[in-house]
Amino acid sequence: MAELLVLWDVDYTLVGADGLGTRLYEVVFREMFGRELTEVAPKAGRTDRAIIGDTLALAGAPVSAAGPFLAALERAAADGAVPGPVRPLPGAASAVAALAAAGVRQSVLTGNVRAMAALKLRRAGLGADLDLDAGAYGDVHEVRAELVTVARRAARRLYGLDFPGAATVLVGDTPLDVEAALATGARAVGVATGGFSPADLAAAGAHAVLPDLTDTAAVVSAILG
Repeated sequence: MAELLVLWDVDYTLVGADGLGTRLYEVVFREMFGRELTEVAPKAGRTDRAIIGDTLALAGAPVSAAGPFLAALERAAADGAVPGPVRPLPGAASAVAALAAAGVRQSVLTGNVRAMAALKLRRAGLGADLDLDAGAYGDVHEVRAELVTVARRAARRLYGLDFPGAATVLVGDTPLDVEAALATGARAVGVATGGFSPADLAAAGAHAVLPDLTDTAAVVSAILG
């Protein structure tokens, strides 16, 4: 089998975090601006860098504060003081474990800053087979596709291997996950466990679409192509 790098989305692909990220945004906003955050910009498939800029604009706060907000968000997530359960989505643990047993290298490509992704995976009991050093995170760029190059470079440094074209596989629940894969020549596997249907993901151009992760054999087959 050719060497593969599988990059998992986190929210609504591997885990359900029940608003943990939004609560962290609220904590940071309150600490920075001394008032409550009443609205968060749309999140699905977007990076924290993009979401924060739009959220600050909606709140009438200076968009120039996005950098400090990102840094504070990273610190708050690393502290882990914000309560709330995070659940693994059905089949997620088995799918990750099965790919690891097959020798597939796995990490994440997520809109979350790294500490938030790590917090969610830890609370969900996932992550043992995910090499977070080979991933890419939402503080890097507003455009999700830009994260693919970052992850490939990280994997190259770690493993001494390149993962060009379809040797990189993105697994996610939104059309933006699919778009990021297609824009970088990667393989796209859509999972309809978020707010988008199988038809939505297929229309976006996913190479394979799954209803969820519960059929481990189907997940492995879709990812290996």
